[in-house]
This record gives sequence, structure tokens and C-alpha cells, in this order.
Amino acid sequence: MSKAALRRARRARRHASVRKKIQGTAERPRLVVFRSLNHLEGQLVDDERGVTLVGISTRAGEVRDRVGQSEDLTAKIGASFAAGQLMAERAKEAGFKAVVFDRSGYMYHGRVRAFADGARDGGLSF
Repeated sequence: MSKAALRRARRARRHASVRKKIQGTAERPRLVVFRSLNHLEGQLVDDERGVTLVGISTRAGEVRDRVGQSEDLTAKIGASFAAGQLMAERAKEAGFKAVVFDRSGYMYHGRVRAFADGARDGGLSF
């Protein structure tokens, strides 16, 4: 098994372990994060019905307008923070104030932490 495949398998195992313990409901959906090499995506998911309620990505034009088009590390973290704020705004428009945070097996630092801090700054509570 290659090093990259091993890393993906370990993350999948951590994610499955966390998913056994948390579940999103209609009143308190799950805020799930996906981190790629250059971007970050977040979704509010109602696990009881199996539907995505609200979603955001750092590729969205609204996020780019807030941050700019620089591609260095601080720009990625800044874009993640802005995406978290926009997610909180969209969630409040949809009527959600409290969520369950699912980091998807990623370490809670860098872009994942910036996204969570932006969502908290925007008014979501987890």
C-alpha cells in the first residue's frame, strides 16, 4: 500500500469512528467539512432524512470576493474563515442556530479550524 493510500485509509477509519458517535437532525444538523489540496467545502446535513440543507465552498464567488485571488497558505486559511462565516449566514437564513461539527477525520488545525472559527464568528454554536 502506498503512503498516500495508507493516509487516506487512516483518515477514513477516523471519520467512521466519529460518525458512529454523531448524527445530524432536523433541529441540529451536522456541519461536515471536506478538505482538498486547494479548497475546502462545508455542508449542513440532516442525517435523518439523508439530505444536504446548505453548502458552501471556497471556490464560491462570494468567498473569493471577500478574500481575493492569492494562492498562498494564508489566503487558503483566510478563504476557509470567510467560507465559515458565509456558511453561518446561510444556516441562519435557513433557520439553524446550533450544529454538530464533523471534521471528517481531518486534524483540527489550519483550514479546518479556520472554517469552524468563521462559523462560530458568524453566529453558529457547536
